[in-house]
This record gives sequence, C-alpha cells and structure tokens, in this order.
Amino acid sequence: MGFLELMEVASMPVIQVLLISALGALMATEYFSNLLSPDTRKALNKIVFLVFTPSLVFSSFAKSVSLEDMISWWFMPVNVGLTFLIGGIIGWILVKLLKPNLKVEGLIIAACSSGNMGNLPIVIIPAICDEKGGPFGARDVCRNNALSYASFSMALGGVFIWTYTFQVIRSRSMKFKAVEAAKILKVPNRDLDANEETHLLKDKDSENTIEEPPSTYIGDTENQIIVDHDQFNAPNKGTGSFWHRMVEVVSHLVAELVSPPVIATFFGFLFGAVGWLRNIIVGDNAPLHVIQDTLQLLGNGTIPCITLLLGGNLTQGLKSSSVKPLTLISIIIARLFVLPVIGFFIVREAAKLGLLPVDPLFQYVLVMQYAMPPAMNISTMAQLFDVGNEECSVILLWTYSAAAIALTTWSTFLLWALS
Repeated sequence: MGFLELMEVASMPVIQVLLISALGALMATEYFSNLLSPDTRKALNKIVFLVFTPSLVFSSFAKSVSLEDMISWWFMPVNVGLTFLIGGIIGWILVKLLKPNLKVEGLIIAACSSGNMGNLPIVIIPAICDEKGGPFGARDVCRNNALSYASFSMALGGVFIWTYTFQVIRSRSMKFKAVEAAKILKVPNRDLDANEETHLLKDKDSENTIEEPPSTYIGDTENQIIVDHDQFNAPNKGTGSFWHRMVEVVSHLVAELVSPPVIATFFGFLFGAVGWLRNIIVGDNAPLHVIQDTLQLLGNGTIPCITLLLGGNLTQGLKSSSVKPLTLISIIIARLFVLPVIGFFIVREAAKLGLLPVDPLFQYVLVMQYAMPPAMNISTMAQLFDVGNEECSVILLWTYSAAAIALTTWSTFLLWALS
C-alpha cells in the first residue's frame, strides 16, 4: 500500500471518533436542549461503567482469549507499566522545569503518564481491521484479536490508573489543600506592625486555635489533610495502630481495583482459559450461548456512548483558559510525540529479542499505548478531590484536539512499518 492509502486507513477511525465526539459536544449545548447535561453525562457514565463496558470486555475475552494467549501476552503488562513509569518521569521533569501552580502539578504528571488505555483503543484499534487493504489479515480474525488486545489494555490501564495515577492526583491535591488550609488558619495580624492591641489579638487567637478543632475552618477534605498530617507526625502508638492503618490502606486499594470492568476481565479470562466453561456459553451449540449473545448486544452500546461522553466532557475545557500555553504545549509534545518515540524503540527491540508474539497487530497495539492522549479518568479524579477541575478540562481539550493529528500520524507510520 502507498503512503496515501495507509493514511486513509489510519485516519478513518480517528475521523469517526471526532465526528461522534463533535455530536456529543453539540448535545451538551443549548442548541440540543442540553441533552448531555452534566447530570445526564454522570448517569450515562455509570451505565457505561457498570453495564456496557463489562459486557463488552467479558464477551470479547471469553470468545477469543485462551490460556496460551494469556501466556504469550505477558509483555503487555510490562509495556503498560513502562508507559506509566517513563511518562511519569517526563511529567516530573516538566514540573521541575515549568514550576506551575501547585494544583496543576499532579495534573501534569498524570497527563504525561496515564494514557487512554480504554475508550480510544476499543474504538480505534478494531476499526483499523474494518478498512480494506490493512496489513493485519482477515477482517473477522483481526477484529476479534483487536478487541481482545484493547480489552486487555483497558483492564491493565484501569489497574495502573486507579493505583498510580490516583495516588499522584490524591497526594498533590492533598498537598495543595494543606497549603490552602494553612492560609485559612493563618494567625491574624502576623504581618502587621505589632502593638499592644495586636499582641492581645494574637494571644486570643492562639487560645482559640488550641481550643477549637480545625474542622471549624475547613471542609471534610481539609480535615483529612490535617488528620493525615497529625498521624504522620505523631509518635508510634504501637503495632496495633500500624496494622490497623495497613488494613485500611489495603482495603481501599482492593475497593479501587474491584471495579466492574476489572471483574469482567477476570471472569473473561477464566471462561476463555477453562475449556468446559468456554463451551457452556461460547459457540452456536453452547447450551447457554444466549448469555454470550446478550452480553455482546449490551457491549455494542459501549463505543458510541463512550465517544459521545468524550465530546460532552471536553466542552468544559472551552469555559476556562487558566493553564499557560507553554504548559499545554509541553504536555502535548511529551505525551503525543516524545513518549511514542521511546515506546516505538522499546517495542522494536523487544520484537528483535523474540519477546513478542508474531502477530503484527500486537506490536501495533503496544506502540499505540504510548501514543494515546491522557486518560479521561483524570477528570473524574480531579472532580473527586475538587482540585483543578477547569485546568483538567483545558488540558484534556487541547491534548485530544492535538491527538487527532498525532494518532493519525502514528497509526500511518506503524501501518507502514509493520506491513
């Protein structure tokens, strides 16, 4: 295939995402009577998270993933971990160089390290197989493999995002709120010329500060900051309190990981790997094949809903411009250009060493994991901790706009390199 034909094949999935996202953005405006209002998006997002995505993941894995496949795909978890590690290092370097506002630091590191391993791969990668003349073989086989790779990528990305990225956003937001809380709790008249009256005010304020708990001044999240700070500085009260804190940390971690898509991935692996379970629901002669058919029908709603939500959520970025242009440009270059270059050489060397399956589509997916724009879950985390919501929307808006060109370019290059 010539370069123009490859570009056409690579651009079609991206154009589809842009068109559906544009429709979602319009549906979130007054021209469409706010069909995708914030409350509607929140409700639809829950349906996608609890119903559509698990159905798609389970049906794809149970149908097309075997135990041998799982063993041969061992490099994908390593690859996803490398995207977060290398991206996090690049983001940390940007923070040190740019010295941004404290509430933006976590967003920069998260945007550079946490790629969209779920929504976009599930849309773009299978769509590559639908184009005629692609280098990945028969359409049906390619599409099943693509859905399996993308589903596995989504599951792995979810694990890393809700552990590593969650802690990055949480720690930086807590640090920011601690600074803000310190300003609120600042002793009055500290910077004024001292006299008898101000000294009396200071003494009175000091007494009030000792007697009154910090919760009078700040909200629940800030209370958590002060409690955490006190616990950190408190002397060791014994192994009982230590183990109690350890149990709490582990329970929170398990609660974050036990999400419907991750559970669906586990059971999809189980049914795909165990032959007699697979034969119960997969295949026309399976006694319970109606379950698989029903899950596939539900899963078909995942991609359009996710893409509409993507467009609707990005409209928030049009309402704010508080992030400096240099910060945006740095994130775009790091996430969409520098990281994919590093990833391409990592995957190429891994292929030369015989660490990867022969399937070129697998290599395509590995490199594209480095090229994806930031994960949309970063916005969810920013809303969760109520820090940098507008800044996050701006970053996502411009990175996804730039990704339309970057993804097409990288996809075209990879189709040429792997054909």
